[in-house]
Amino acid sequence: MKFTRSAIFAAVALTNVNVHAFVQQQQPAAFGVDTSLSMVTKAGLSRKKKERLKFMKNEQFHRRGFKEVRDSVEETMEKEYKSEIVDTMKSNEFVLKRDGVTVHLAKDFGFCWGVERSIALAYEAVNHFPDKKIHITNELIHNPEVNDKLSDMKVQFIEKTEDGGKRFDTVDEGDVVILPAFGASYEEMDRFDKLNVDVVDTTCPWVSKVWNAVDTHQKNGLTSIIHGKYGHEETIATISFCEDYICVKDMKEAEMVIDYIVNGGDKEEFLKYFKNAVSEGFDPDTMLDKVGLANQTTMYKKETRAIGQKFQKAMLKKFGPMDPKAHYMEFDTICDATQERQDAVDELVDNNEELGLDFILVVGGWDSSNTAHLLEIPHKANVRSFHINRAECISADNTITHRTVDGEIVTEPFILDLDKEVNMGVTSGASTPDAAVQESLGNIFMLKKVHDAAKEE
Repeated sequence: MKFTRSAIFAAVALTNVNVHAFVQQQQPAAFGVDTSLSMVTKAGLSRKKKERLKFMKNEQFHRRGFKEVRDSVEETMEKEYKSEIVDTMKSNEFVLKRDGVTVHLAKDFGFCWGVERSIALAYEAVNHFPDKKIHITNELIHNPEVNDKLSDMKVQFIEKTEDGGKRFDTVDEGDVVILPAFGASYEEMDRFDKLNVDVVDTTCPWVSKVWNAVDTHQKNGLTSIIHGKYGHEETIATISFCEDYICVKDMKEAEMVIDYIVNGGDKEEFLKYFKNAVSEGFDPDTMLDKVGLANQTTMYKKETRAIGQKFQKAMLKKFGPMDPKAHYMEFDTICDATQERQDAVDELVDNNEELGLDFILVVGGWDSSNTAHLLEIPHKANVRSFHINRAECISADNTITHRTVDGEIVTEPFILDLDKEVNMGVTSGASTPDAAVQESLGNIFMLKKVHDAAKEE
């Protein structure tokens, strides 16, 4: 496994360079598309980005981990999250046959280096500050096992209030505050900067890349259109670094915005619909003439691309080809790990008939956006599939409790014919440890084994 050292070193390399490190191949034929972030340095920094950089220079702000405890943390993570079964599949062309079950593992799955880094930094913080009270502003990642382990380590999750706020009054001077992989809002970072607390920043560098993108929007007078879920922790952090923004969660909402740009509409109804997804004082009549697109890093990349193309066409239709970047910009801010895992599930689905899969199992937190998008791929292809968050979702009575693409938690019959060999695919989200996959497969092997043993009696 590649825990701790390589993940942290990669993150330091990524976050220490200037924004030119994010430059990708540009698309000269696309209207207003600039896939680099180099315009940040040309246009200067927004006020909020300057403040964020100031926060990071505070001597009590830690983002590189603590070397003296790194070896022990790496050993702990190997023990808690490694899987012999998954390692066996990886060394055997991603296939395993056991107890009458054939498992086809997606070729990209599970922990990404950003998640590994976040867990390592959090574990290192606990070991480095053994006598201090340690808080975390949210779940570290969307995985129940990892968050449960942090609770066992006496990390205190800051309580959320009924109005959507947080009980920051529980944080005292001298405490330690961990910022999760999703990042923290500008307001939270500002609050902690003014307190005498140590801050351990585990924010994924890909999330910081999105913040650089919206900073570019602000400096160029653009309204940020965020393809993401306005209530998701990452998006909450991102919009806090924006001045003017609107969030669209899917193609339907993007088309509503596009229609308003091109044709106008009922302003009151528009604002009523997007009331929770726009900046204060948002005016669609004046704030949609110049827009920039960015996205929550865990969204479905194909949808983000399609949304971008529609915005490009809408701006061409309204303003023509003159000075396109004055009206529209976009950056690719879907993280590599998200895309690789989506592509790997696409491959499983494409080979579904050839492999003879009975179903595809998706393992990961139910509130994990990147895991939920993995489920959407087989669902759209009409391939039987289930998203579970723990091995316990697979019951001894051959039922499975799972999250549907609509977010509903349901229980239904699982393996439809236990008399024959079970043939399945499996994948896991970027915040899911291999050990969770092993435990889930173990329950399936046991189901089949018990059934076959009963037949022989």
